[in-house]
Amino acid sequence: MENIIIVFVCLLLGIFLQRIKDFPVNSHKVLNQFVIYISLPALALYYIPKIALSYQLVFPMAVAWIGFMLSFAFFWLLGKAFGWSKKLTGCLILVGGLGNTSFVGFPVIEALYGREGLETAIVLDQTGSFLVLTTLGIIVASMYSRDTPNASLILKKVVLFPPFIAFVIGGFLNVFQLDFVETMQNVFQKLGGTVTTIALIAVGLQLKIERQSKHWNFLALGLFFKLIITPAFIYILYKIIFGENGKIIEVSIMEAAMAPMITASILASSHGLKPKLSSMMIGFGIPLSFLTLALWYWILQTF
Repeated sequence: MENIIIVFVCLLLGIFLQRIKDFPVNSHKVLNQFVIYISLPALALYYIPKIALSYQLVFPMAVAWIGFMLSFAFFWLLGKAFGWSKKLTGCLILVGGLGNTSFVGFPVIEALYGREGLETAIVLDQTGSFLVLTTLGIIVASMYSRDTPNASLILKKVVLFPPFIAFVIGGFLNVFQLDFVETMQNVFQKLGGTVTTIALIAVGLQLKIERQSKHWNFLALGLFFKLIITPAFIYILYKIIFGENGKIIEVSIMEAAMAPMITASILASSHGLKPKLSSMMIGFGIPLSFLTLALWYWILQTF
């Protein structure tokens, strides 16, 4: 419960800090960079060496990859059909294609499915959402923030993206069943624990509710895709087409229904992809997702 309270407190703090004249105008950019260079790499270095993989975990691992590719196809087609700007299309692909499978996802899944469900959620987050963010996410952000994408520059951005470097190190340790000494693990855990608070304050600093904003229709479309279309697609694919059932499948569908990922918004913002819209997707998406998550949980328990 306290994790959910922190989400709203940090968002409100960010909005409040907008009104303090002495607070630097571009503070959100500094906070964004802290998340990318410190918090996310620390998170990867703490969790990835500890993941125990098995065949059954293929389904949760695939959720983020499927969701992101579905988002790319959906918004790319709409962008072409309606002549959207590259920045708008890129923003919707990123924020609509990645879910908040950790900070919001972990407490929700643990409350509904216990420790076993939480272990599945951690695998889904680190090998799915986190890896998609650090590979496909940075590729899309780079492509849509430039008029003429340069393949070598995009590859360089992926390889030198701090969370990706940390993921590779963590993956190496995992393969050889190694881990950092306990002191360093504690350090990484504490640094990684800053990701949500700092990222949400950064989102709050950029969140402005403007009644005349041109983003409302795109906000509604992006959230409908993330909260309804994506989990519906995973539900049909896993339960109806593949005929799979059980706790792992239910956790996978619930994680697919999570609100947009905070750090996807940070990535979009840092690349100039409609920062106001990406912040609105987080600010409105998180509270709305608690209603849609209740709906999906009822569906999973009923059908």
